[in-house]
Amino acid sequence: MEDDVLAPWSALDSLRGLALGDAFGDRWFSVDNSEADARLAARTVREAPWHWTDDTAMALVLFQHLLQYGEVRQSELARAFAEAYTADPARKYGPSMHQVLRQIHEGGDWQAITSSMFGGQGSHGNGAAMRVAPLGAWFADDLDRVAEQAELSALTTHFNPEAVSGAVAVALAAAFAARSRGEVAPDRVELLGRVAELLPDSDVRSGLRIAARFPAGTSIRHAASVLGSGLQISAQDTVPFALWCAAGQLDSLPEAIWDTLGGWGDMDTTCAIAAGVVAARTGLAEVPPSWTAAQQELPDWVPVA
Repeated sequence: MEDDVLAPWSALDSLRGLALGDAFGDRWFSVDNSEADARLAARTVREAPWHWTDDTAMALVLFQHLLQYGEVRQSELARAFAEAYTADPARKYGPSMHQVLRQIHEGGDWQAITSSMFGGQGSHGNGAAMRVAPLGAWFADDLDRVAEQAELSALTTHFNPEAVSGAVAVALAAAFAARSRGEVAPDRVELLGRVAELLPDSDVRSGLRIAARFPAGTSIRHAASVLGSGLQISAQDTVPFALWCAAGQLDSLPEAIWDTLGGWGDMDTTCAIAAGVVAARTGLAEVPPSWTAAQQELPDWVPVA
């Protein structure tokens, strides 16, 4: 490493929360639809082991990159994503990321590769948003820096403005959560409104504004049906719902994960996003020991606490 950078505790908590949400949510894909609602209502967790997916794999790369450089350096980050993918490609990466990361690993120019995807529009997938919450907690003291660094991190794999907006939204939400540690949490409307105000015009911003207008008592199912819960694997179909769930449970990481799961959809990613945001505020102290025991361990370089 070039520098010995000390990570903020909130960023480490966010990373560990993200990984827990990812592994928790992914385990539910194997539940039969006829059983899922009953198991959710009874709060019956899935059997171990809970393996984490590409959400965590890419978040680990981004976090380690920040430890090394203290900021996003796009060429180095793109190569690090590609190296991690090549070493372990079976982490449920999206179809377009297989193509992008293979080409980068083979020596291709990351900017040319990402900007050429989907006829030059770039990918608007949720992959840039799913990994970025720890970055938001890392730079939480400077919201302009949060947005700038989140955008830089997104563009290494996702050229589309919606994907960038989704990543910036998640990073800002995590920053606000981290800034509220030890204080009264912002309410759902306040948090969603703050994030939306700082975003460029986009479907992601529109989704957050719609979410902020939901009346108190809106059901998770209704929110998922209106906002989407990741079934299209797009930023605009994923981020508003995940942040709506996180913003409603900023004082309880387990409850945030359960609520997010109830939208079904892209469960590993929505749970990873929501948990990464909430854990930046709460840490993991209230997580049941059985959950952490069931979760696949993170690499040895990640501190336990």
